[in-house]
Amino acid sequence: MATFSKLPSGCYRVQIRRGGFYRAATFDRKGDAERWATEIEAQVSQASGGGYIRPKGAKLSDLMKLYREAIPGGGRTRRAALERLNARLGDVLLVRLGPLHLRDFVDQRQKEGAGGVTIGQDLSYLSGLLEWGRVVRRIDVHPELARDARRELKHRKLNTRSKRRERIPTEDEIARLIAYWEANPRQHIPMPTIVRFAIASAMRAGEICRITAEDLDRDGRTVIIRDRKDPQHKAGNDQVVPILPDAWAIVQERLLEHPSGRLFPYNSESVSSAFTRACQALAIDDLHLHDCRHLATVKLFRLGLDIPRVAMITGHRSWENLKRYTNLTPADVHEAAG
Repeated sequence: MATFSKLPSGCYRVQIRRGGFYRAATFDRKGDAERWATEIEAQVSQASGGGYIRPKGAKLSDLMKLYREAIPGGGRTRRAALERLNARLGDVLLVRLGPLHLRDFVDQRQKEGAGGVTIGQDLSYLSGLLEWGRVVRRIDVHPELARDARRELKHRKLNTRSKRRERIPTEDEIARLIAYWEANPRQHIPMPTIVRFAIASAMRAGEICRITAEDLDRDGRTVIIRDRKDPQHKAGNDQVVPILPDAWAIVQERLLEHPSGRLFPYNSESVSSAFTRACQALAIDDLHLHDCRHLATVKLFRLGLDIPRVAMITGHRSWENLKRYTNLTPADVHEAAG
């Protein structure tokens, strides 16, 4: 049911609320407001009857706004992709969004130097946005547009599969980084402790910074990692993870200073940035904080743990994703065999 209100400016504000659906607009004349309300209410009635709302006059940026309000947050990659899509396609009317728009989007991204992996990610996020609009908001949009555009990337000779990263920090690099931070009195984030814990626990920076004292089981030496990264079910993907002795020793030290709340109360992006800055200062090339997780996983296999036990610690869902972290050598096999 539409409600009308006259604003101090003399304009008319109309709002429509029905079954979780909400739209609002302002018009100079009440007649225009009434006509708009009639059209929108007809669209809502169509959607409630099992059909889809025809998004007449709505732009991709309008759908993007609804999506961000409903699903806030997300990582840097998601935010950057949505910002790019909004900047380049936000003004396109949803009823007119078609293959040529996405062709031009890909052309522009290529000219900017983006590779197949990044462009493929952009189109995947666009597909997710359109699917959310169709399934959740019952808006007549078509996710297959973005899926088709992504499939067409191979005809442009663009590789959408990311190159597997093999970089592992050396013991010397870790020692240099720790010495660098310990010699810097202005370093307020305890980077040496965080890096040692990352190598001992195989956790991601975001997971480390979310650990709370309340989620620790001191008898079982485990922790609940909340919303652990998963390609399909990140939200609500809580996992109970064992903490091995070296990592548990660090946990006990942190509990003395943080008996409640987060053990590492820092922004994970700030932690990653501090790591990158230190690598740049020491001329350590192509090394990221996440590479410590790679090193940690290699160490777990070298301890002789089998795939299920390593996966329980790292959170990997499949051997296909986990095997890239093994990096075992013939010497490791001989050592394990005695």
